[in-house]
Amino acid sequence: MQTAEVVLNVLRERGRKGLPCTQLYRQMFNEDLYLLAYGNIYSNSGAMTPGASKETADGMSEEKIEQITGLMRREKYRFSPARRVYIPKKNGKLRPLGMPSWCDKLVGEVVRLLLEAYYEPQFSDNSHGFRRGRGCHTALRKIDDTWTGTTWFIEGDISDCFGSLDHGILLGILAEKIHDQRFLRLIRNMLKAGYLEDWEYRETLSGCPQGGVVSPILSNIYLHKLDEFVERELIPQYTRGACRKTNPEYKRIYRQLENARRRGDRAAARDLRKQARTLPTADPMDPGYRRLKYIRYADDHILGFIGPKAEAEQIKARLAAFPRETLGLELNQQNTVITHARSQPARFLGYHITVQHCDARITKGQRGINGKVALRVPPDVIRSQCARYRQHGKPWHRSGLQNLDDYDIVRTYGAEYRGVVNYYLLSGLPEVLHVILGVTPSDGCRLPALSVTRSVVGLASEVDVGRELAGVGAAPPCSGHDPAGDRTMCAYDLRHGVSCLAPREGGCCAASRDRARSRRSLTDPQ
Repeated sequence: MQTAEVVLNVLRERGRKGLPCTQLYRQMFNEDLYLLAYGNIYSNSGAMTPGASKETADGMSEEKIEQITGLMRREKYRFSPARRVYIPKKNGKLRPLGMPSWCDKLVGEVVRLLLEAYYEPQFSDNSHGFRRGRGCHTALRKIDDTWTGTTWFIEGDISDCFGSLDHGILLGILAEKIHDQRFLRLIRNMLKAGYLEDWEYRETLSGCPQGGVVSPILSNIYLHKLDEFVERELIPQYTRGACRKTNPEYKRIYRQLENARRRGDRAAARDLRKQARTLPTADPMDPGYRRLKYIRYADDHILGFIGPKAEAEQIKARLAAFPRETLGLELNQQNTVITHARSQPARFLGYHITVQHCDARITKGQRGINGKVALRVPPDVIRSQCARYRQHGKPWHRSGLQNLDDYDIVRTYGAEYRGVVNYYLLSGLPEVLHVILGVTPSDGCRLPALSVTRSVVGLASEVDVGRELAGVGAAPPCSGHDPAGDRTMCAYDLRHGVSCLAPREGGCCAASRDRARSRRSLTDPQ
């Protein structure tokens, strides 16, 4: 049979041209696809998590692949029930996860490869969830770059999306493009496999279990219908006009300003210029100008609308009716709201999104930030991140890390800090850096001081741990140091999270001092 790369390239080309697939099931016999699937999932932490049976990635072999493909040829492969576990959500509720067996994970990864290769070229450019090369940051950057002047944000969230997918509707959507009944039966058997909860078998009447490798691509195929509805019906209907009309009041003031300049009346010109800067140059209520933007990440979506609130309410109503009537999904009414872009932030992917307005901020003679989108860190995120390092309102250590050495303690704090900072990079980081960084230095010093019986003040005077934790990136550790004996961490290692434990000669290793000296020579004025 053909190699996996050739098969996937052919499917991508057919998907790009919109051609149907008629012989997709025969690719389930291709052993090269199973080897590729194994390479994708064997290193995942979940590969060693057993499902309903004790089978894990340790039992993988070529004989196992031959056994699976033999069952596929005779259409006798049967999916085992997934083991259901629950993990806590941020709102205090529990999220169900399905843990399939290892063979089911492997077969599911092959199915995912085939479906992704075929459907990926057809997906909307406004969809960013569970797609290669896309993610939260790509969705937020598109909002930041292209949603200038937005008046209303329409937030949408589908209630229990993964658990509410209708199997009949999903198979019908797949059947539109995949004309292979054997492959569709395989998908049906996968969806109907059921699950074990407290070792009691229960049927799966709807949805696809979170935790399976096929669930993300199936949800994207399902919600692609929502993308098409918004892009083909809502956006054309609520997008018109090349540009806004000029504001007549601004135009009148500007004429008076020009006349004052011709007369040489500087005082009048100054007053008129200040008055003009309080008025919008274009008519904000122009009935001939509308814009509607749309972004979706998994089951969360947001729309940006330029127009009156009455039309925004109409969009929200139609956006709620389509999933309910066509896809059998319900929007979460608590999270589906309309917010005014300038006065109230919208919450999307953990960020606060708002539109800036400041007539006093002038850039190159113009009001440079008016109408531009701003991404901010929500205050509750800052409070929750600071709470990890506080006790009774004050910075405090974690007793669970007390028995670790200095390197492991600071590495733990650095990894947590860099994770938060890297995710909220798009906001400019003033809130996170100033607030969280004010907590972690004393907390980060406290545990190393406890582990080596040194004072917090003494360790803080030796190394500015707070600034070192803020470093992003990795560098190779220094070499040539004796790992035994009296040791301390140099500033370079604290910043980059590497293990350079040098003898305590002046508090820092010689290599680190050389690097610091080189940096000073580049930054100090001549």
